[in-house]
Amino acid sequence: MDAKQPIRISILMLPWLAHGHVSPFLELAKKLSDKNFHIYFCSTPINLKPVRESLTNQTTYSIEPVDLHLPYFPELPPHYHTTKDLPPNLMNTLKTAFDFGKPAFEEILKTLKPNLVIYDFLQPWAPAEAENQKIKSILFLTCGAAFASFLVFNSLNHQYTEYPFESLNFPEIECQKILQFRHDTANGIKNDERFLQCIARSSKMVLIKTLRDIEAEHNDFLSGLVGKEMDPIGPLVHEPIHNDNDSVVLDWLNKKHPSTVVYASFGSEYFLSKEEMEEMAYGLELSEVSFIWVVRFHGDDFRGKHSIGEVLPEGFVKRVGERGLVVDGWAPQAKILGHPSTGGFVSHCGWSSTLEGMMNGVPIIVMPMQLDQPLNSKLVLEVGVGMEVPRVNEKLNREKLAQVIKEVVKQEEGKEVRRKAKELSQRMREKGDMDLNMAVEKLVHLLKE
Repeated sequence: MDAKQPIRISILMLPWLAHGHVSPFLELAKKLSDKNFHIYFCSTPINLKPVRESLTNQTTYSIEPVDLHLPYFPELPPHYHTTKDLPPNLMNTLKTAFDFGKPAFEEILKTLKPNLVIYDFLQPWAPAEAENQKIKSILFLTCGAAFASFLVFNSLNHQYTEYPFESLNFPEIECQKILQFRHDTANGIKNDERFLQCIARSSKMVLIKTLRDIEAEHNDFLSGLVGKEMDPIGPLVHEPIHNDNDSVVLDWLNKKHPSTVVYASFGSEYFLSKEEMEEMAYGLELSEVSFIWVVRFHGDDFRGKHSIGEVLPEGFVKRVGERGLVVDGWAPQAKILGHPSTGGFVSHCGWSSTLEGMMNGVPIIVMPMQLDQPLNSKLVLEVGVGMEVPRVNEKLNREKLAQVIKEVVKQEEGKEVRRKAKELSQRMREKGDMDLNMAVEKLVHLLKE
């Protein structure tokens, strides 16, 4: 079946209010737009600001941003209607405000009358309202199949020790973190209740951001758990776009030899503590490998400090000189990982970053921090495209970090990891949008029923 239809189907997409969710939703929107769907992309104004900017010069996409205005909460001004830079103590307030956005969402559906709603994992009210208006809806999971199956299994059975994939079982300390996430409650609803309701309300199928090549077993297991088809749609790694502000980073990279630079970044929601930042800095310095490090900070450890120079060890920037480039807050990650000079990726193993590293054939230096990241990191090790930085008494250690960086980027110990990373990248690129095309055919069939 040709995925392109003579009558344009409209889809309203509603991601959770986090960059790690908005970004893959937007990439899926672009893919669906290419296949002749019209997309209404719905989120809060603060989340839509970069979306609008990214779409400004991309007139080929039929993507229409739609503002979802949340009700007023005194402690949650509009610039906090996103998880990016959100103080952790306000996370449950944001979830509650999102819930209270249901009436506005109801009016949006009545006005736009889309053929389909694609929603995220924390808002069961979205598919419920779509059903009220006789609109079909599909859940899109932006996490991997391994983590989703682990979460669903334990939400249903409450026994971590019975999880069938022994190689991916969490140590007890990580299990407790997941337990805390599952039972975290906002507006009287636990996270696992939200998640299970979102799965249950999805029309026959669930879209999931993964690849059969690396998660086939986990995907099939998850499908059996929930009684619905789990349809992988690929990595959804976004294509780099032109930005004049990227020239400083790219000019620096252009001066380096192929595969000699390590890129270090920990996503948009995790902030290193003062102790972790010091170990990170000294680890990069001790490695003697060229690096780009994206530094983000806020919180009590750094209160009153407003510049990179104030949060890094004294003399660090001067000592590393031209060997290191420290970037404040944000860097063009897609361009850095795709650059021939990049030979390693120090990552928290957020799922989008993990897939981006894999797609670009960059070995991953594994440093998980929270939630799905420890399990994603186990998957990286299982596939053979990364090496983990061992913790010392559960803490980051500069010597261990330096050692793994050197092994991955330039020593014999990392040769096999480098080879497997390149091979996986080649397979991913050869496969292209095969999984997505199959899912699109199923969507069209579903809407014709």
